[in-house]
Formats: sequence, C-alpha cells, structure tokens
Amino acid sequence: MYLVLIAWIYVAFMMAVAEAASPVGSVLGAVFTFLLYGVLPMSVVGYIMGTPARRRAIKAKEAAEHAHAHTQNSSDAHSTAPNAHSETSGDAIAPVRKEL
Repeated sequence: MYLVLIAWIYVAFMMAVAEAASPVGSVLGAVFTFLLYGVLPMSVVGYIMGTPARRRAIKAKEAAEHAHAHTQNSSDAHSTAPNAHSETSGDAIAPVRKEL
C-alpha cells in the first residue's frame, strides 16, 4: 500500500519539478501540480486503501472492551455489597400519597 503512495508522490513531485524548470512554467504552477496531481488523489486513495485496517482496529477495540466488560461483570457477581454496580435506585423521590 505504501509503495503505491510513495511512487505516485514521487511521480507528482517530478511533474512539479518539470513544471517549475520549464521556461513557460512557474513555481505556483508547480505547487498546484503537486497538490492536485499528488497530494489530493493520494490522500483519497490512502483513505480507501486503509479502510480494512481501520475496520480491523475497530473490531479489535470492541472485542477488547467486551472482554474487559465481561471480566468486570464476573468479578462484580461475587460481590455481596448492596448496589455493587453503582446504579441508582428506580425512584429517586418517594411517591406522595393522599391521606384519608
């Protein structure tokens, strides 16, 4: 993947150098050549080619979080302390009744 990106950036850089060295070219034209033919397309291609790696990283992170949550829950199951999960009670305010 990186070989393709490096090779294309090299080609775009050489195009920019040829643009700047040309008698009818300019440095501004060389900068735009490098940006529009090199950096912009390769950033899109790099993003697309990196999608499987990002997807694997997200799945690995989710699996690690799931494993951590599972070990956390199994260690909390043996606890005898009330409210071991730090959850609030169902009703924070007691219901009001009418007196007869």
